[in-house]
Amino acid sequence: MKKALKMGVACVAVAAVGCATALFQMGHTSDEVAAPPYVQTAVLKQGASGGEVKELQRRLKQWGYYNGAVDGIYGKATTEAVKYFQRKNGLTPDGIAGKATFEALGMNESAKALENQGNSGSSSSGSTYTSSDTYLLAKCIYAEARGESYMGQVAVGAVILNRVRSSKFPNTISGVIYQSNAFTAVTDGQINLSPDKTALNAAQDAINGWDPTYGCLYYYNPAVATSSWIFGRETVTTIGKHVFAI
Repeated sequence: MKKALKMGVACVAVAAVGCATALFQMGHTSDEVAAPPYVQTAVLKQGASGGEVKELQRRLKQWGYYNGAVDGIYGKATTEAVKYFQRKNGLTPDGIAGKATFEALGMNESAKALENQGNSGSSSSGSTYTSSDTYLLAKCIYAEARGESYMGQVAVGAVILNRVRSSKFPNTISGVIYQSNAFTAVTDGQINLSPDKTALNAAQDAINGWDPTYGCLYYYNPAVATSSWIFGRETVTTIGKHVFAI
């Protein structure tokens, strides 16, 4: 009887150890499943909107992948165009514009700008600028950068808005633009030209929060700039003919 009891206890002990081992193994397997290899977070996907989406659509359309309107809305047509581009360029055709897709499109700066802003797919809004502010900003963009790419025009607008937010400059768009000797376009009178639709859109995108300059306060064209002071500023990025600095 005692021998049978001891055997029973031993069996229970062995079973307990077996269960514990099984639970440990199950837990270990569960941890491995819960922590797969790092997967890159998407930058833009269906449902997003704003200036970055416009630039994405513009490039896809320019290269023959997209036939829709360049309206800044990441809908089904944009998603299908991205998939088409991805398939043709050896990327996973998921319709999501992540880093690899941006790099293939030559939009490295756009991806970095979105990451720096913590962008989840849509531009920020809720600004207190008036329609007059937007129009004046567009006039300055047109006068200063009408020969630049769309991103380059948004970048000039972003610099002006960054100055508005900086304690080193006037705190209004008009104050920044008309500050003495701040912009060549004001000095030579080109500020009085009427902006086109591209400049108006660029102004709105800058106001909505798109900043391809990553917070720069200065820009210049090194081919024509004469001030030795500006060359001493720290360069952050170059877009088209303009160098953007802090």
